[in-house]
Amino acid sequence: MQQISSKPKAIIICGPTGIGKTAFAIELAMAFQGEIIGADSMQVYRQLDIGTAKPSPAEQAMVAHHMVDIVDPDAPFDAEAYAEMAFAIILALEKRRVLPYVVGGTGLYIKSLIYGLFEAPPVNDSIRVRLRQAFEKVGGDTLFNRLKQVDPVTAAKLHVNDTYRVMRALEVYEITGLPISEFQHRHQFQESRLATLKLGLTMDRDRLYARIDRRVEMMIAEGLLDEVRGLLASGYSARLKPMRSIGYRHMIDFLEGRLDWPETVQTLKRDTRRYAKRQMTWFGADTDVVWVDPVVTPDVKETIRSFLAGASASQA
Repeated sequence: MQQISSKPKAIIICGPTGIGKTAFAIELAMAFQGEIIGADSMQVYRQLDIGTAKPSPAEQAMVAHHMVDIVDPDAPFDAEAYAEMAFAIILALEKRRVLPYVVGGTGLYIKSLIYGLFEAPPVNDSIRVRLRQAFEKVGGDTLFNRLKQVDPVTAAKLHVNDTYRVMRALEVYEITGLPISEFQHRHQFQESRLATLKLGLTMDRDRLYARIDRRVEMMIAEGLLDEVRGLLASGYSARLKPMRSIGYRHMIDFLEGRLDWPETVQTLKRDTRRYAKRQMTWFGADTDVVWVDPVVTPDVKETIRSFLAGASASQA
């Protein structure tokens, strides 16, 4: 738990995909008069519903949700935009004396909201166009291998299909001659602008992986393939950043004949499990996280009461 100050308060609920963050957060928000601010880099996109495990209409009716369904799939959106919008929402909720629950598994979004982002070099349109042309000519694997050479630290954190971030990292390197990881290291996200209690949800890994497999099967049963077909039919390119995310790129690989159906399902399960592992590694490195089972117990509620009491005392 971070040192309490007069900064705006927020409860952070983080953890791997499929562990039950939404249900956990809704129960707490209802108990402590709060509203939820999503921290999921894919749930911000409209029309991407099934594959992002977006809160259902019924769940959103129970507790107000923010930062969900805010941009179209072809609109630019990144951690900087997220941090600016989500922080403004927190300030507005503070004025109304409503407790914000920041809920999600996108670690960079949560970190940028709390600490702000480092000052990266501005976009260079000519370099960006050239990198895009290179991507279309030689493919993402070649660009990713180049990133491994010039910035292995960043490459180790990214998936080969995360084209946007791979190209941005290469762009920064070409502009400055320094890896983007060096700028991040210098910044180190040190200046917190929120007083936070971070609750990380955890469970036995085998149990989590079984939940993930069932969740993938449920997404498919709910119509994930048809959702992707509809997005493509609406004119959204298969190369858009959200369309390269987990679930969507797998359905596209099937539709374009790169995988048969059994391979698609198994690969989606495997990649989702791997993503969950990366999330656990990210959040596990944060010493401020208080780890709890994904069940709202009296101890969890008491932890929140203690946090709020300490915050209120410091602001008196």
